[in-house]
Amino acid sequence: MDIILLGPPGAGKGTQAERLVAEHGMVQLSTGDMLREARKADSDLGRQVAAVMDSGALVSDDIVSALIDERLSRMDAGEGAIFDGYPRTLAQAQALDAILAARGREIDHVVELVVDEDALVERITGRFSCARCGAPYHDNFKQPKVAGTCDVCGAHEFVRRPDDNAETVRKRMAEYRAKTAPILPYYEAKGLIARVDGMGSPADVTAAIDAILGE
Repeated sequence: MDIILLGPPGAGKGTQAERLVAEHGMVQLSTGDMLREARKADSDLGRQVAAVMDSGALVSDDIVSALIDERLSRMDAGEGAIFDGYPRTLAQAQALDAILAARGREIDHVVELVVDEDALVERITGRFSCARCGAPYHDNFKQPKVAGTCDVCGAHEFVRRPDDNAETVRKRMAEYRAKTAPILPYYEAKGLIARVDGMGSPADVTAAIDAILGE
């Protein structure tokens, strides 16, 4: 089974992809990870990726398509794929269909994690973590049991990601809507879109996705 996970940054796509990998043996195909992997590889495609990235230019759809095709070639026929971060445009969606069709595969479900923007801003901007061990906390949902002391390692220093601020989060939301808007009608017409409340607990979201997949 091949699926696409859609949702803005912070919606929980990474968490759900990890669960699908662990519970169903699926393979997560993240374009970001594939680009980094290709850059390290001493291959013609890897050198093309490195050259483009070093120049500061955007990697072309043709190169990304080649990366996905190469990765699919290394998967067993029985392994399902989770596409994360791709496709983002109508042209990419059409290219992905062609790549899959050539290998006798097709997209079975497009799962969109739907979130409330204000609630997502609160979720992301409240995050902080232990500077020593990385244990996660939140201003409103998960404070340390003893104020100023990490529950896990006992350290007293905490850090926040510099981009976990309201302005950046709302900008990411706007970018997500702009990028995904063109592909939603494409998959809607195919009857593939299923929407899940991304504001639920990770377990509830997992259960909803499993129901969609027929598990």
